Amino acid sequence: MKPYRIPEIAKKYVEYDMIQAHTELPDFPDARARLLFAFLSNQRTPLLHSELYALVVSLVQLGMDTHDMIDESGRLAEKEMRSRQLKILAGDYYSSRFYQLLAQAGQVGMIKRISNGVCEVNKLKVNFYMRMKQLKLNAEDYLNQCVQLKTELFTVFTEIMDEKMTRIWTELLQGLGRCEVLMDELIRSDKPERFSHSWGYWHVLGVGTDEEKRKLEGKPLEPSFAAALLSAYDIRGQLSAKISQSVSQVQAIAARLDSEKLMRELQQIGETFLRPLLPAASALNDRR
Repeated sequence: MKPYRIPEIAKKYVEYDMIQAHTELPDFPDARARLLFAFLSNQRTPLLHSELYALVVSLVQLGMDTHDMIDESGRLAEKEMRSRQLKILAGDYYSSRFYQLLAQAGQVGMIKRISNGVCEVNKLKVNFYMRMKQLKLNAEDYLNQCVQLKTELFTVFTEIMDEKMTRIWTELLQGLGRCEVLMDELIRSDKPERFSHSWGYWHVLGVGTDEEKRKLEGKPLEPSFAAALLSAYDIRGQLSAKISQSVSQVQAIAARLDSEKLMRELQQIGETFLRPLLPAASALNDRR
């Protein structure tokens, strides 16, 4: 099995001085790409294009995630306008590279599969955003919808895997997707200005007081009020606990694998989610 090097290969397609200087990009979908590469490379007959498939689907995902970061608010200052324009161009560029790379490799059928996957993701997004706008979500609904959006594109590879691996692949993809969403939400909880429509927002909307719910449903949401809710409901603590639980579930699923290589790979992927939690856990123990 080749070593995993998708992020390094992707650098020549995603790292441009102008983009890095003038705008912020989403994180590379490393856990999902690493999982996909590991499964495609550990089949009875390892796929010749395992590395290519993991690369191109990561570029498409990065392109969609970049477009999701575009600020759709009203008038923007020149700096913010430049950032928005670069996000549009970068997202289009990342999304289009997969056509070229797959076409060069003669993988026309995979172009169709991934394109259909993109359409499915966009359908899911429309439904998700409508439900958010109508406040027809609870915290668990929100989490599940976010996981589906993160993992849907990668499900296009299910049909080309060994039949006996498809179920556990699906379970692991969902499990790691949940870890990623929870980690995103944990990072988001450090920024009260991003509290609106986060997991913490839907959690408080479900269990908060009538006064808190009334304020949450109003606009705009004051950062000071959001910060108070984050603290009062221990949103960071709850998210950290959920991450630990999700990693344990992923590792339990991985333990059912026949391949020792895959088990070790899944253990390492899981540890990447636990590592950021260690300083917080150490600090809590020190206070005790």
